[in-house]
Amino acid sequence: MMVWFETLGRAMIDTLIAGLMVIVGVFPEALSAPFDYAFMQRALLTSILVGAICGLLSCFVVLKRWSLLGDAISHAVLPGVAIAYLLGWPFFIGAFLAGAVSALGIGALERHTRIKSDAAMGLMFTFAFALGVVIIGKIATNTHLMHILFGNVLGVQYPALMLTLFSGVVALMAVWIFYRPLVLYTFDPMQARALGFNTSVVHYGLILLLTLTIVASLETVGIILVVAMLITPGATAHLLTERLTTMMLLSVGTGVLSAVLGLYLSFQFDLASGGAIVLVATALFTVALLAAPRHGLVGRWWRRRQGPGTTTS
Repeated sequence: MMVWFETLGRAMIDTLIAGLMVIVGVFPEALSAPFDYAFMQRALLTSILVGAICGLLSCFVVLKRWSLLGDAISHAVLPGVAIAYLLGWPFFIGAFLAGAVSALGIGALERHTRIKSDAAMGLMFTFAFALGVVIIGKIATNTHLMHILFGNVLGVQYPALMLTLFSGVVALMAVWIFYRPLVLYTFDPMQARALGFNTSVVHYGLILLLTLTIVASLETVGIILVVAMLITPGATAHLLTERLTTMMLLSVGTGVLSAVLGLYLSFQFDLASGGAIVLVATALFTVALLAAPRHGLVGRWWRRRQGPGTTTS
């Protein structure tokens, strides 16, 4: 059965890559030449998937003010990765379990003690990250576990790509099916509870989706930088629109564009792929911060200069 699933997964990935290469072939050779290599084709598909997943969930992270939670979970998966290596398990299992346990621990501290949410997150993610660093420091291995910290999308293989594809499908289906309770919980948890939605289930379900997304992004941007991809696209889109649906589309677009451009620049200039992706995302945020029609700094400066009587359409 596992062989059948692996064969099916490889076939799906090869089909998606073939479709991407048709699109890439439209561009001039100077831009498309790097994607003649098989490893760059796998990296391109992985980057697009991660950019889209992170961009989608980034809206909820930004609107719920969960930036520190994303940081906490991303650091908390490190000991799970190290323990999974020691036990001979796939990294995904250890990382997901560690992230889920840490997220549940944060919720328990917040709900059942006097500790506030920010302190609970700080306690859990510093403890988990320190534990992971200690375990990795004691492992004598030729396997570069430090790639988990900083990502290595140029070396992504089929198993990691299949995991990313699976995570993307799960995230997309979850947001589509539970869109209404997610939106109500994001903007008004009390109204969501009054309408009969179980906000605890929505809360922890969203946390598990974030954990799954973070684990799927390890190969691309790594633990340290994944939090930027869970914040920056949503923050960029939030500057450009007031509508959630439009914000989600812009955030996904920002995430994908950042991932593709960062991948291309990392190949051309021999840069760290994860760092390049995050730098591009930050550059797009800076452009939006300056030039957004309603919330951009330039527009606000111009309206102040025109005087208090000036109105905008």
